[in-house]
Amino acid sequence: MIAAKPEHELSTGARPTGTSTDQLAAQSVQQMFDTIAPSYDKLNHILSVGIDRWWWWRAARNFRSILARPEAIVLDLCCGTGDMTMALYKHRPKSTQDAPILALDFSHQMLSRGAQKFAPHNIIPIEADALHLPLADNSVDLVTAAFGFRNLANYEEGLAELHRVLRPGGQIGILECNQPEGLTGALYSLYFRKVLPQLGGMISGDRNAYTYLPESVARFPRPPRMKQLIAAAGFKDAQWTGYTFGTAGLYRATKP
Repeated sequence: MIAAKPEHELSTGARPTGTSTDQLAAQSVQQMFDTIAPSYDKLNHILSVGIDRWWWWRAARNFRSILARPEAIVLDLCCGTGDMTMALYKHRPKSTQDAPILALDFSHQMLSRGAQKFAPHNIIPIEADALHLPLADNSVDLVTAAFGFRNLANYEEGLAELHRVLRPGGQIGILECNQPEGLTGALYSLYFRKVLPQLGGMISGDRNAYTYLPESVARFPRPPRMKQLIAAAGFKDAQWTGYTFGTAGLYRATKP
């Protein structure tokens, strides 16, 4: 008998309960984030005990050399309400803020809230699907995604799109949740699967969305597998740096 694969090694893409295809998964995720958009920022800060702000800042700091280049085009993928976008902007020296930062999401309600933060700055909101980017080949110098990449219906196709739009020498930075091992992992799982859905559902009014969250993390590839997928998409020097006892981390790689 062939042993069943662990949940995180199944087909590489988000699969909310009740969905069986990439298209249905994408529609479900889009609707989910439109629904929870009004409480999304508040819940992020509450459920992460404020650590999320440090994660965004630390991730953005890794790309200061690109952000400092006046001609560099930066794309923040799955930008949500724009916290990672703003972290990137704050790491961009004032003298180089002539080049825009592109902030892309397919949830209209999430992007509308982000656009309010972007308005005073040279940040362009784009409502589009991450698997079908409305950008030319070899046109972007840096692509980031903070806690949104795991919601893509197909991770391989998502990485292929990042590779397509990046210029040679361009970099990706994917900040994502992770399921750590050992005692830390057991405590993290307890919080994520028991406490978070109840608290998130109570505040947002949508328990299903915050039940999906731990399920999406469990399904997402672990760092060794994710680095394999990144390399298979054509990137080099794939690496992962864990944050906060490995409960989150940053994937980095370069297009040759």
